[in-house]
Amino acid sequence: MNPYLKFVQEIQQSVESARSLSVSGKTEVHPSPSKALIFAPHPDDECIIGLLPLRLMREAGMQIINIPVTFGSNTDRRSGRADELNHACAYLGWEVYQQRSDLNNLEVEDVIAVLEKFSPEIIFFPHVEDWNSRHISTHHLIVKALSKMKDFSCTVIETEFWGAMDTPNLMVEASAELVADLVAALSLHTGEVARNPYHLLLPAWMQDNVRRGGELVGGQGGAAPEYSFATLYRLRRWENGKFNETTVNHKLLSLNDPPFASLTERISL
Repeated sequence: MNPYLKFVQEIQQSVESARSLSVSGKTEVHPSPSKALIFAPHPDDECIIGLLPLRLMREAGMQIINIPVTFGSNTDRRSGRADELNHACAYLGWEVYQQRSDLNNLEVEDVIAVLEKFSPEIIFFPHVEDWNSRHISTHHLIVKALSKMKDFSCTVIETEFWGAMDTPNLMVEASAELVADLVAALSLHTGEVARNPYHLLLPAWMQDNVRRGGELVGGQGGAAPEYSFATLYRLRRWENGKFNETTVNHKLLSLNDPPFASLTERISL
């Protein structure tokens, strides 16, 4: 008998049993002068890539503000998706900033206004080859807005989901508790997970990130870190109207490393 059969069956059974679970509640938002913005192409992307923002909030006290770039292509679902987004972010303790009441897609001028309003230290948005057309257009939208802003600088963290990055330079470890909170928040996008319960596969994706990141970030042929879950990112600086490559001295951000120090004190331009 294959000794791994029970292992695989237990994974399958766990996913099936989780289909009936539900959560509710919210975490209090604590405003902070130190802010990170997530420019999410769709409602739900903030939860999928949200490990590092969640750690920055919990371990460094940063205020996390989600900026929905769109509410999806289905106009009949936009109001519902906006409500779901509010519930998901409230669960995590993040603010949702909706600059426009009509729920239309953000334009370059809207992004500039958001950046000027919050003066964030860190911004998150998809990398340029994240496959999904809205993810790719969001990347170009943010870069175009940044290029129009004089004397603006911040740490830029590119994210991935649909299309894996070829050159991530940061792997962030997650605990089971952190992953469970992201899965719970993602489940609050109820209309989306009803048609495809992808929130239940988020842990598997984060496990596979450990496999990829061990080589892509840690170095080809090196020993993989003993992480159970992780998310991959690419960290750069935006200064003088362009991306500036950084040397990330600590590419593997474990649960024992303070995230804010690793992002602001341990990189060199």
